[in-house]
Amino acid sequence: MNVLFLCTGNSCRSILAEATFNHLAPKGWRAMSAGSQPTGQVHPRSLALLAREGIATEGYSSKSWDGLPVVPDIVITVCASAAGETCPAYLGPAIRSHWGVDDPAKATGTDAQIDAAFDRAYRILRARIEAFLALPLDELKVDRERLKRELDRIGSLLP
Repeated sequence: MNVLFLCTGNSCRSILAEATFNHLAPKGWRAMSAGSQPTGQVHPRSLALLAREGIATEGYSSKSWDGLPVVPDIVITVCASAAGETCPAYLGPAIRSHWGVDDPAKATGTDAQIDAAFDRAYRILRARIEAFLALPLDELKVDRERLKRELDRIGSLLP
């Protein structure tokens, strides 16, 4: 099963989700990320955070959804629509869910405050990914409606 984490810039949240998912996922599950308007670079604080967490950082890049290597089975948008950010809409047969997370790239303040915003986004995404991977995945692969309900429920979880 292929999971696409989608946001606008593909520099922070979707990259954090992709790397974390791939670090934790069982065999047969793989994540990728993309943006509707990619910035063209992964935010250095995202890479630093992943490295601190012991998650490999090689090979991640900010990319468009136009050139995905495979068609995703699941698309999870991670933009914070409640904050007025427009979420891209993926048009395809995939199961779609929304896991809104504030964009740490827009954080202001001291270095410590900005790092805290990145850490908060990562903790939210990690908690949701762990909840996703704790589901009976083999059962849910064949029950799309139940999988959709579970993904939507997980999207409201906070650590």
